[in-house]
Amino acid sequence: MRIRFLLLLVIVFYYSSCFSQNVVIEDFNKLFEKPDYMNAITGFQVIDVETGQELVAVNPEKLFIPASVLKIVTSATALEILGADYRFKTQIGYTGSIKDNELIGDLVVYSGGDPTFWSSFFPENDFLAEWIRKIREAGIRKISGNIIFDGSAYYSEEIPPTWIWGDIGNYYGAYFDPFTNHDNYFTINFKSGNTGELTEIISTTPVINDLKIDNRVIASDNNSDNAYVYGSPFDKNRLIRGTIPNGKEKFSIKASMPEPAVLFGIMLENAIKTGEIDFSGSTFLKSIENSDFNLIHCHSSPTLDIIIKVLNYESVNLFAEHLLVHLGLEKNKNGSRVAGIKVIENFWKEKGLNSQSLVMEDGSGLSHFNIVSPSFLNQVLKHMFQSKNNEIFIKSLPSAGEGTLKSFGKISFPGYSLRAKSGSMTRIRSYSGYLDCDSERKVAFTIMINHFSGSQSQIRSAIEQLLISVKKNY
Repeated sequence: MRIRFLLLLVIVFYYSSCFSQNVVIEDFNKLFEKPDYMNAITGFQVIDVETGQELVAVNPEKLFIPASVLKIVTSATALEILGADYRFKTQIGYTGSIKDNELIGDLVVYSGGDPTFWSSFFPENDFLAEWIRKIREAGIRKISGNIIFDGSAYYSEEIPPTWIWGDIGNYYGAYFDPFTNHDNYFTINFKSGNTGELTEIISTTPVINDLKIDNRVIASDNNSDNAYVYGSPFDKNRLIRGTIPNGKEKFSIKASMPEPAVLFGIMLENAIKTGEIDFSGSTFLKSIENSDFNLIHCHSSPTLDIIIKVLNYESVNLFAEHLLVHLGLEKNKNGSRVAGIKVIENFWKEKGLNSQSLVMEDGSGLSHFNIVSPSFLNQVLKHMFQSKNNEIFIKSLPSAGEGTLKSFGKISFPGYSLRAKSGSMTRIRSYSGYLDCDSERKVAFTIMINHFSGSQSQIRSAIEQLLISVKKNY
């Protein structure tokens, strides 16, 4: 009798699981039978994050362009390798000697890859006052030499070769620099008049010397930012096309900054002079021998867990690229994009993941040449769920109504029942994260859609409904 009862339970559970899967798959098929999506390439997988059991699968091993959900891989790897308490270290020191309050030599700043200097995400980081105080405490009131910025620990490409022209001039196309500052973007402030009229640039912040802007932005009835900046990191010429709303006394857009180290040097020079330290030399990018260097102060960034939360909540491409390059330096003594990618690939291969399921060209997902499978992303999520860093990583992902999930309804996903990273580019939409189902089962999910012709807002709403179905049926 007991055996029959257990058998009956197994049968009930089996058919219940099949029914749940059929309902979700049916909802998925309804979505992608629509004309705007029927020719899209789609991948969808849901797994029980505790057991690894696959619950739903549609092309889970196929490779898709991920957009920003690739940040899950980059941030998870950095957290596992570097640790939550890791800090980027910037060293300030000198060459030569100090005699009678005069530095007979150069002031040197060694880059440690810190992405947070003057960052809009860390406005309380008033570090220059401390630097000047430390320089003065070292007995320096005059610098007879120059200011040297040494970023030689890193190989700076200026820009990854697979990023597109339409992205690199805009703020989200700002790339790694050994001396990143102000999130490597500057703000352009416009004044707009009547519809159809050329707008006026009234200021830029911070001020970048020798910047030349060709403004072709027109005032429009459309109440949104449709202005795009074009320009390379190799020069200070910028072209801006598109539209902004009409009748604005001030309307701001953001553009990637050329030569961030130059601005950093100017800011430090100004602080030195304001701090009553005599300086009449120049600022250079140059490599210094360690044996010639005398340390004055070591500046520490915020901890990695805080940086990663900003990275995933706000989808900051620049922070992801810094983590990628810095992983190469920490693990292989090679601070480059290529070395960082190798570190990530090797890390997950050692964890048993299929190395053929991930091809990276950057750390942020901005390149259209990145490809990854839904299954790979879910295995990363499963690993992180079981990691000692699980709470930190999971909390770095936005919940419904927050960050990049701001449009998802809190009523449908109360509390923190949904934690996920989104990714979007033209005709690409992806979501990957964790979901607490109504049955109290915890699942990891990834949905990836490439080459659809509908609107981003419509596909976002449809995916929300699909995740509601998963939540109810599992």
